Amino acid sequence: MRWDRFFDDLEEQLASEWEAERAVLDSEAERLRLSRVPLRDRLTVLSEPGAEASPAFELRDGTVLVGRVTGVGADWTALDPAESRAGAVLVPLSAIVSIGMPHPDLLRSARAVAPSPLRERMTLGFAVRDLVRRRVGVTIHLSSGRVLSGTVDRAGVDHLDLALHDPGAPRRAGDVSGHRIVPFEAILWIRLEPGARTL
Repeated sequence: MRWDRFFDDLEEQLASEWEAERAVLDSEAERLRLSRVPLRDRLTVLSEPGAEASPAFELRDGTVLVGRVTGVGADWTALDPAESRAGAVLVPLSAIVSIGMPHPDLLRSARAVAPSPLRERMTLGFAVRDLVRRRVGVTIHLSSGRVLSGTVDRAGVDHLDLALHDPGAPRRAGDVSGHRIVPFEAILWIRLEPGARTL
């Protein structure tokens, strides 16, 4: 009888050690997986249908934008701001300093997403060229603290041409007060006119 109990105890101890070792391996595999997750994948999870999170995005100039993530590209994210009358916002990922959200949303954002070759090609330039095509009025907030309003006339690989005019006004030659070339790296965020939708 004693030997039976002794072997049962050994078997339980071995099973317990095996479970502990497996838990360590699982946690190490999860840490390795998480070490390879880019920010855009975490934002992609927050943009999925049914996601109700409205993270707070702190930008390099101290601005905090609170809104639901509606789209993600290779180097940008689109937000639907919590402000009721605000238009959609495009934010380059490089302008983000931190993102605040409730812990459950933070954990959910870390789950794996399927790779998307299309998302990889949808750069900020791609999104801005869509604004050119649709002739959407924008307000661009620059890292210098300046704010420019107008319509994007052209978009290159790393910059855009902006025709300056009053916010909310249509782009008419007589209402254009000037033109600016704006490098993408100078942009903190772009607000589209209310009612305009991102990609």
